[in-house]
Amino acid sequence: MKLNTNSNVYTIVYAAVMVIIVAFLLAFVSSALKSTQDANVANDTKGQILSALRIDKNTVDVQAAFAEKVKDMLWKDGELVPYEGEFKTVYGQAIKDGELHVFVANTDDGVKYVVPVTGRGLWGGLWGYIALNEDKQTVYGTYFYHESETAGLGARIGETDFQNQFQGKQLFAEGVDGVALTVVKSGAVKDEAYEVDGITGATLTSKGVADMLSKGLGQYMSFIGGAAQETCCRAKAECCEAMSECCKADSACCEAKEECCEAKAACCEAKAACCEAKEDCCKAKAACCEAKDDCKACPNVEQKK
Repeated sequence: MKLNTNSNVYTIVYAAVMVIIVAFLLAFVSSALKSTQDANVANDTKGQILSALRIDKNTVDVQAAFAEKVKDMLWKDGELVPYEGEFKTVYGQAIKDGELHVFVANTDDGVKYVVPVTGRGLWGGLWGYIALNEDKQTVYGTYFYHESETAGLGARIGETDFQNQFQGKQLFAEGVDGVALTVVKSGAVKDEAYEVDGITGATLTSKGVADMLSKGLGQYMSFIGGAAQETCCRAKAECCEAMSECCKADSACCEAKEECCEAKAACCEAKAACCEAKEDCCKAKAACCEAKDDCKACPNVEQKK
């Protein structure tokens, strides 16, 4: 029986067989190359982290440089512990699940901490890495990128000119709750200590980066915020230390120390995490808030209960 190659049945069967064969070949090639693809993605992610540390990923062996300088850690139960799992290349879901990765790096400029952040831009997802100085109060470097922002506009968040603006910026500011570091409309910077110029013509992408910083770094507040609250308490505690000297010569000591404790209490209330995350700070620095035992040294003054 002669096969009719002009029939509709032949055309349909032939097309179906070809589709199956091509699909099989594509699946085979994809499976065979998966390990290589995964390795390339992981290498690219490590390069992004190195970029946040001001290391040009195009001039170094990324794999070797990362292994030498960076440790993948987890912030867990108030301390950094080694991460033992497979290296991650995306962190959005991990952060939502409470898995807070911190990359601890030893650089020529000292110890740095890199935290991943994720967000949304105009057309799709945004992500980045924020490298903090050892004090956790200032930015050492950043790396940002996107899924599908507009070329020449929102896509410019991936350019070094935009990213370099963040170097040296402060994370916190007096009178600002939470993370103060932000991106504002281009030309609208009022405080260069913690504000960065946005991208002209890319307002929504710039806002997306600002939200990513606020919410992303906010997830790590227990890690980065402790230092800020401790600094506040230390500054206010100087009052108690100075005032306590009056006990040795001035009968007004107890009243003065009470005022000091009120000042410290205001500090802890304004920075609510102080007494919670750094409880020892307030207690150790201000025994006057307890029994005011120091008042025993005050001449001719009855000890206050």
